[in-house]
Formats: sequence, structure tokens, C-alpha cells
Amino acid sequence: MQPTFVLVHGAFANSFSFAPLQAELGLLGHRSVAVDLPGHGFAATYDRAYQAPQDLAALASVPGSIKGVTLADNAAHLIGILERAKRNGPVILVSHSRGGITATAAANARPDLIDRIVYVSSWAPVDLDVAGYYAEPEMASVDTASLGLAAAANPAELGLLRVNFRTADPAALAAFKAAFLADATDEEFLVFLNTFQPDENLDAGTPADRARAATWGRVPKTYVRLRDDASLPLALQDRLIREGDALTPDNPYDVRTLEGSHLKWLLAPAPAARLLAELAPLV
Repeated sequence: MQPTFVLVHGAFANSFSFAPLQAELGLLGHRSVAVDLPGHGFAATYDRAYQAPQDLAALASVPGSIKGVTLADNAAHLIGILERAKRNGPVILVSHSRGGITATAAANARPDLIDRIVYVSSWAPVDLDVAGYYAEPEMASVDTASLGLAAAANPAELGLLRVNFRTADPAALAAFKAAFLADATDEEFLVFLNTFQPDENLDAGTPADRARAATWGRVPKTYVRLRDDASLPLALQDRLIREGDALTPDNPYDVRTLEGSHLKWLLAPAPAARLLAELAPLV
């Protein structure tokens, strides 16, 4: 029976970014579902202050629909989708970037719904939570200061993360491109940037949300390394793989590698679709 690929986006993203990948999977004969986590996609907030000409003062204070959304909310939403997908046969859960935190939480809670979990340069925390990894040597090359140039509000005051992806600040745009899509043209980068939504929730997980051997550890797992990723560097990806393997030595990662930056696999998805299609017979 053909599996269903359930695709979980990363921070500030949504199901729209998976459209080219879904087209490629469909042309290979595979069924897929792209998830919008709570407060994402058509449920996101795009205030008039975000439109041109922008009102940056208002943008810093206008409420956002994602305020108060927790990792538990994300996991519950994903589990509901996994339950529905599982009625049709095997499920391969694919996460990207921050979406890995939600995928891990879902696998911790309901491993019975997942036949294989795939992390594509994705957070799969084992020894630390995400904030802890940012203080580690593997993340030292990430220029968080420059990425913060487009911050549009104080998270503590607004109750969410807000980034002005429509900024014209050349330094901020250069930082975004270097971190996420350095191997694209400027035009491709700007197109992709305009698929991002300005708001993201604050809850990136706690020690209780790390991978658990008794549940998450039962699920067959693949880690797809993105070789040229500057926002989640290869050294950190490899560390997450080592930690997962140490947690479940009898169920190690199946490790694959794709060329390209953090977002290139979504912009030019044919190699990723072929890789995912290779996993279908394993479930």
C-alpha cells in the first residue's frame, strides 16, 4: 500500500512552500499532505501595517493570531492529521527546520501513527533543547545578530516572534540570503522570501520535549543532511544524528545527503522527491 507523505514546515513558513515538492512527488505517483501548523498559512496575521508603505511603529504592536500557540498545540494539530492519514495506509512524516520539534513531539506521543520519520536539516533535539544548541560550537557560524536586523517587535511584549520579511534593508536581506538560500539568484531569493509570514510562536520546546527512546525511538528514522546549509550547519546536523543514534543504538538513522542550502531543496525539489520516493518501499 502506498504511504502518505505528511510534510511539516519550519519557522515563519507554511504549507505553500511545499507545493513544488508535492508536484514532483505526485508525478512520481506518491500521495502527500502539506500541513499548516496553527497560526500559519491562511490562519496567519498580515496586518495593514505590513503592507506598503509600511507602518513600522504599528507593526511592532499589532496583535498576531499565533500569540499563545504552544508546541503542544502544534503537536496535537499534527497528530490529528496523522490519525486521518493513517486510515489510508502507512505514513511517512517529513519535517524541515523548526518543524522537527513538532514532528518529534508527535512521535513522542503517538509513535503508532508514524511508519517512518524523516528530518530534512531539521531540529531533532536529544541532549539539549533548541536554545541550548544555539550556544554550542556547532552553531557558532550562524550570524544571529545580522538575522535580527529585520526583527519587527519585542517578543516579550508582543508574545510572539515577528520579522519584517518585506524589509528593504540591504544588510538584512543579505543576511537572510546568506543564511537560507545563498545558492539561488537574487530574484529566486526574493520570491521565496515573500512566501514567509511575519509571525512565529515563541514555544520551541523544553527538556521534556526532547526525543524519547521509549516512543520516538521505536519509529524508523531518516536524516537528510543539507550539505551547504548555513542556518543549521552540517556540524549541528551531524551532532543531532549522533545523539539520536546514541539514544536508540538499535534503531539508528538512515542518513542521506542532498546538496544545497536550507531552502534550495524546496526551490528545486526533484532530487528531494526522488530521495523521498526511495523511502516509500521501506514502510
